[in-house]
Amino acid sequence: MSARGRFITFEGGEGAGKSAQLRHLVAKLAELGVETVATREPGGTPHAERLRELILSGGLRTLGPAAEALAFSAARIDHIDALIAPALDRGAWVVSDRFIDSTRAYQGVAGDLNPDFIARLEQVAVGERRPDLTLVLDLPPEQGLARATARRGAVDGADRFEAEGLSFHRTLRAAFLGLARHEPSRCVVIDASGDEATVSEAVWAAVSKRLGDYLPERQQ
Repeated sequence: MSARGRFITFEGGEGAGKSAQLRHLVAKLAELGVETVATREPGGTPHAERLRELILSGGLRTLGPAAEALAFSAARIDHIDALIAPALDRGAWVVSDRFIDSTRAYQGVAGDLNPDFIARLEQVAVGERRPDLTLVLDLPPEQGLARATARRGAVDGADRFEAEGLSFHRTLRAAFLGLARHEPSRCVVIDASGDEATVSEAVWAAVSKRLGDYLPERQQ
């Protein structure tokens, strides 16, 4: 195995199935004997999880997208320093539900922030700790929002971003697809409109193709 672990991120709009597909991928890697750390953003560490509660509750909404981007970046710094970097350095694989592309899409594109501002924040927060592979789960926002509503049930309300209008979510979808087109060597778009098993197969095919040389079965 490589001395350094591999870093995989899932991206996409609300209800795209990122959490479920992350669980499937982590289970598959575990079957191969790969030490894998599953995490999420915002969150992943105690400090970052507290910021997650603040952000997703809408506590920063009135301060605007720049303040949200700063909060995401603060959480990301702790996430990388306390969890992601140590895991990768010891040779573990890290699989994260969201990372830098969500800030680019939500606050950068949908929030209409200056790309230079986002890029500078990213350089401070992330530096060279960038994903080896990003899987963009794509589906129409109408379908994703319906899934998100069904997932949380009638009791729990929509979070800060789920509550945005349909035009916002259409902008997000276009943003994620644009990011994938801009970095094809890192990003793979996965059709997430199918059933969970079908999407999982597509995810594994992409991981095997892009990172197969680092998997134990390929090195025997």
